[in-house]
Amino acid sequence: MRSPYEVLGVAATASAAEIQSAYRKLAKKLHPDLNPGDKAAEEKFKEVAGAYDLLSDADKRKRFDAGEIDASGAERPQQHYYRDYAGGNHGNPYADASGYADFMDEDDSFAELLRRSQRARANRRGQDLHYQLAVDFVDSITGATKRLNLPDGSTIDVTIPPGLIDGQTLRLKGKGAPGAGKGGPGDALIEVEVRPDPRFTREGDDITIELPISLTEAVLGGEVRVPTPTGAVSMTVPKGANTGTKLRLRGKGAPRRGGGQGDQFVRLKVVLPKAPDPELEAFVSSWKDKDYDPREGRTS
Repeated sequence: MRSPYEVLGVAATASAAEIQSAYRKLAKKLHPDLNPGDKAAEEKFKEVAGAYDLLSDADKRKRFDAGEIDASGAERPQQHYYRDYAGGNHGNPYADASGYADFMDEDDSFAELLRRSQRARANRRGQDLHYQLAVDFVDSITGATKRLNLPDGSTIDVTIPPGLIDGQTLRLKGKGAPGAGKGGPGDALIEVEVRPDPRFTREGDDITIELPISLTEAVLGGEVRVPTPTGAVSMTVPKGANTGTKLRLRGKGAPRRGGGQGDQFVRLKVVLPKAPDPELEAFVSSWKDKDYDPREGRTS
């Protein structure tokens, strides 16, 4: 660990005024509020603040010069640097504006920065809290209200808007961590995971379902019941339907942002009986068109 004199760039014989001036010069350059996002500058500022903390205290400086404490102040359980404490002062003179009392009354931009920082800390908005919530596919289409259990044992009721997509983040205003002073609470940011549904797939605002139909329904047509996110509906299967035939149920998809609904597409799949049917086998064997080529035009 470097000597606090070396950190501030002053001689061991420097006066209190020289130490204050050196610190002020470095603080103007390295202060975190003047270097947002610069971790290197913030770490250097912490080191400078720690050095000034020791040398600006006459008793600590005397003990350091006498070799009774080291540059960190050996009797202290940990370094007391700016921003090392999230919840309060805890003995750190730079966790609030009190450590800058020598500068606060001066009339320049740095002093004004410190005054603004002091006001901002006194009325700091609470942090946003992040959560994850899983919902069923049908609820993501129709909308729902889900209860989210929080780590502290409390709960939040979350309104799932109709048409929500997987990975979408919902913001609940004022449901985050409490703020300080006049600062309001933060928000709860809830990332929603949509559970897959084996019946449905979604593409944009449209959804698709594969519907098995019998041979009779495929040949003769008929009315069938089709699942949708809002409940089963009746649909007409045309005569001569094939596997892969796609039918449309208008307005049965997801809600569109600009209004209206997407569609649900029903892809038919012809399914034969599970058990062998001698009557069906006899009919096919005697069927005069049994040798038609379903692959005509699809093979080389």
